[in-house]
Amino acid sequence: MPQRSDTIIIGGGQAGLATAHVARRLGLSPVVMEAGQSTTGSWPQYYDSLTLFSPARRSVLPGVPFPGDPNGYPSRDEVVAYLAGYAERLDVDIRTGHRVVKVAVETDAPSKRVFEVAVDNGESFTAPIVIAATGAFSRPHRPDLPGLGSFTGTVLHSSQYRRPEEFAGQRVVIVGGGNSAVQIAIDLAGQSRVTLATRHPLRFMAQRVLGVDMHLWLQRTGLDAAGWARPLLTGGKGTPVFDTGTYRAQIATGNPDRRPMFTSLAGDQVVWQDGTRERVDVVLLATGFRPGVGYLEELGALGSDGEPLHRGGISSTHPGLGYVGLEWQRSFASATLRGVGADARHVLTRLRK
Repeated sequence: MPQRSDTIIIGGGQAGLATAHVARRLGLSPVVMEAGQSTTGSWPQYYDSLTLFSPARRSVLPGVPFPGDPNGYPSRDEVVAYLAGYAERLDVDIRTGHRVVKVAVETDAPSKRVFEVAVDNGESFTAPIVIAATGAFSRPHRPDLPGLGSFTGTVLHSSQYRRPEEFAGQRVVIVGGGNSAVQIAIDLAGQSRVTLATRHPLRFMAQRVLGVDMHLWLQRTGLDAAGWARPLLTGGKGTPVFDTGTYRAQIATGNPDRRPMFTSLAGDQVVWQDGTRERVDVVLLATGFRPGVGYLEELGALGSDGEPLHRGGISSTHPGLGYVGLEWQRSFASATLRGVGADARHVLTRLRK
C-alpha cells in the first residue's frame, strides 16, 4: 500500500528544504524525497573554488540566517554546511536515498486528484500536492557544437570540473561567458593557458554600487522580478558577470582571454573565426543546465523539449503539481538560495487552496 501524505517534495537540496519549511508554516506535513544520502543538494559536487556571487545576508533560506560575515561571499563548503544545518532544524520527514522514478495520477482516488510517486527502492507514496524541486545539476546542457562529437581531446561539462591541478600545462577552451565560466577560467589560469569562447563580449556588472551589493539594488528596484528586464540580466547579448573588478583585471592580462566563438572542432584542433587552427587539450562546456524532472515525463507535464509546462511554478497541465528552483521561474533569483523561499510561498499558497 502506498504511504499517504498531504504534500510530497521531490528533492532535498536548497529548493526542497525551503519548500519544506514553507509547507510546515502553512500547516502541511510534507515528505521530502532526496535521491542522495545528504540534504545538501548538488553543492558538494561543484568545483572547489566556487564562491557565491550574492552576499551571505542575501543567500539565505527562509527563517535561518547565514552564519559569519553577512557581507561576505560564502564558499561552496560554507553553503554545504549551511544546508546540512538547515535540514537538521526542520521538523520534516526527509527520506534520503529515495530517488523518484515516476509520478502518476492515482487511478482509484475517490474524488480529488491524487498523485502517486514511485521510488527506485520499490516504495510508493501518494499526495494531492507534489512539488518538483530537484534542480538541474543532474541534467547538464551540452550544445550541439560542430565537430564536438568527434573531438579527440577531452570534453567535459562544468559540472565535472573540480580543481585546476588536474589540467596543469594544458590548453583549455571554455565555452560560455557567465559567472561560472569566468570563475573557472580564472581558477585554471594559474595552471593552464585558457580562453573563454563566447558568442558575445563578456558583460561585467559591478558587484557593488555605492557600497551596496547589486543584488540588493535589483530587489529594491523591482528589476529582480520584472519580465521586461530579463534580457538585461540573462541571455540576450551575454549573461552579466558580477565582478568587484578582479575578474576584469585578470582577463586584461591575457590569461584567460576571451575570443569570439569558434566555428568548429576538427580532430584535436579548434577552428577560430579567422580561419586559424589551434591544438587544444580540453574543451570545457560552461553552458548551463536544464531541469532534471524526467520522472514527470510519463505524467505528460513536460513539453517536447523536456521543460516543465508551468506559469510561475504552477503546473499548467496538472492541478496540484508545482515547481520550485527553476531558472527564471518568477525572478532572476528563482534558482538561487535567496530566491527559492519566495517561490515556494507563491506556489504552495496557491496549490493548497
